[in-house]
Amino acid sequence: MDFSNLKLLAVFATVVESGSFAAAARTLNSSRSRVSETVAQLETELGVRLLQRSTRKLSLTQEGERVYTQARKLPQILHDTETAISPLIPSGRVTLTLGHDIAHNMLLPVLADFHRKYPQVQLDLLVDDNKRDLIAEQIDLAIRIGLPKDDSLIARVMHEERMIVIASPEYLARVGTPNSLQALAACEWIGLKQTSTDNVQRFLQHGKLVEISPKSYFRCNSPLMVQKMVQAGLGVGALLPNTVRNELKSGELLHIMPSLSSDPMVFSLMYPSRHQLPLRTKVVIDYLLSAKLFG
Repeated sequence: MDFSNLKLLAVFATVVESGSFAAAARTLNSSRSRVSETVAQLETELGVRLLQRSTRKLSLTQEGERVYTQARKLPQILHDTETAISPLIPSGRVTLTLGHDIAHNMLLPVLADFHRKYPQVQLDLLVDDNKRDLIAEQIDLAIRIGLPKDDSLIARVMHEERMIVIASPEYLARVGTPNSLQALAACEWIGLKQTSTDNVQRFLQHGKLVEISPKSYFRCNSPLMVQKMVQAGLGVGALLPNTVRNELKSGELLHIMPSLSSDPMVFSLMYPSRHQLPLRTKVVIDYLLSAKLFG
């Protein structure tokens, strides 16, 4: 018997439980003739008569009774299947990849709140400053800078801001606070590899593009490591204000040359394009978009 006949069995069970083709048609939002044809098709498929028809009532044959005993389980089976696939309470594991600075400075402070709200959803965090292949590695979500070039990925914009120039008080006490592009170029720099592949720092100043080519230059692919190196007094660097907001507030880091800022940088929540996202993934998406990770 073909699995497509499950629908025929379900209609047959509804007829038996309703007591007539007309009542079953009302339950199924169909017509009496269509319901009758469906039961007749099932009888043809099985090669037996299931119902004795009369002008007054329907009665089950012996074969019909045996088939109905099995068919009446279908509604519960369908309900249990739907519950297993779409549970009322979100549960299961969701993989999220993001950079070290966002993980430490943005996500970590809200993890306890997320766990209180969704105790049965477990996060697998892949903290990596390099981009991972979401589809090849079967990763559910990613927080990244920029928008995807791949049409197979969906992006939800979370935040937009510009990088600023920062330094530690200790470093500035040693070399002085730069107040010109030339003075900045003379400083030691800690550059983020992703934003400066040619050792040139590019900023906007009063709406115009300016370039700084430092003579002394560290380079690193981790924004968090850049931050720590700047804090350690190794030089000046360009970072996003939100990733160092606590250090700026405490005075551990200082914003210098406020007329300089980068082009806007967009933070996106990305995930593979799917029409039917599991509930566990949906609640993580909704939470991350509403949690105001970036202030």
